[in-house]
Amino acid sequence: MTAFHMESGSLADGRQILYYSSGPATGRASFADKRDLGDRVSAGEIRYDVLRDEWVAVSAGRSGRPQLPVACPLCPSEDGELTEIPAPDYEVAIFENRFPSFGGTETPGSPAPHIDGAAMETSVPASGRCEVVVFSDDHDSSLVDLSAERVALVVRAQAQRTAELSARGDIAQVFAFENRGVEIGVTLHHPHGQIYGYPYVTPQTQKYLAAAKRHKETTGRDLFDDIIESESGGERVIAENDHWIAFTPFAARWPFEVQVYPKARFADLTELPEDHIDSFAPLYLDLLQRCDAAYPGEKMPYMSGWHQAPVGEGREFGRLRLELVSIRRGPGRVKFLASSESVMGGWVHDMGPEASAAILKGAL
Repeated sequence: MTAFHMESGSLADGRQILYYSSGPATGRASFADKRDLGDRVSAGEIRYDVLRDEWVAVSAGRSGRPQLPVACPLCPSEDGELTEIPAPDYEVAIFENRFPSFGGTETPGSPAPHIDGAAMETSVPASGRCEVVVFSDDHDSSLVDLSAERVALVVRAQAQRTAELSARGDIAQVFAFENRGVEIGVTLHHPHGQIYGYPYVTPQTQKYLAAAKRHKETTGRDLFDDIIESESGGERVIAENDHWIAFTPFAARWPFEVQVYPKARFADLTELPEDHIDSFAPLYLDLLQRCDAAYPGEKMPYMSGWHQAPVGEGREFGRLRLELVSIRRGPGRVKFLASSESVMGGWVHDMGPEASAAILKGAL
């Protein structure tokens, strides 16, 4: 197993911070957070939507989160400029979100939210966990600028967090993701992502699990294996190596949409072998470079995240894979999700999946 080191410390309001490094332990966790943060922010509650059959997080505390501040809270702390990261440098840092959608002051081990079928209004405290994953201490970089070794360290850190969060007892699914670009709505430019530990299985995952189960019952085969077989060698394949394949799906929704599948089945990041992590990093960097080269002079805004199987029920039908999508639909143009997409869920692809795949394939 490729070695990496993790050190755990605390921030001024009691939140946990973790430092990950590819070399020996550095003592970064010993640096104290000297800020006066006051009381820790609670996450609020989740409410059940009886019409959509979905949970919704209601977290008024998130309204206080930073909005593109002059002083970046993700840079290392310096004299006179104290941030969320007390150490003077770091490779990868992960800390509890100060403005969480889930978790906050709630304690692990809470039972899964219960639905009363007769009640019109059901709400419970928002257990779970929200974390910020900082990819580098270089404020002016982006994930695409990092080395393959650093990207692999980020994935190993995400896998370690997935394992720990999955074992808490109040988390049903772990989602590690990144948003990049002001067009997406990011509030900080520093290269970072997040991890959500949901107290419920998300609606999208429930749809995927139902489709995979239905496919298995109908054909006797694994749905995701059949998708890989269908896409392999086709015109929508963007990149491929021994362990991974990246392609734009046949019925893509977003102007640019790429699915990155391991060719073998793994439920989540905790099951991913070391050689798969090492081979994922250069392939993913290649994909990000293609995205930024698609329209010269315009960096691609994107949302990217790991689909992981739920912790409990339905896990056998889940499949680890990464999804990257962008609202960029042309030079200087973005796709806005208007009434058909946002209200009715009826998606319209502006270019055609084959056309957007061809742009990425020809970008480098």
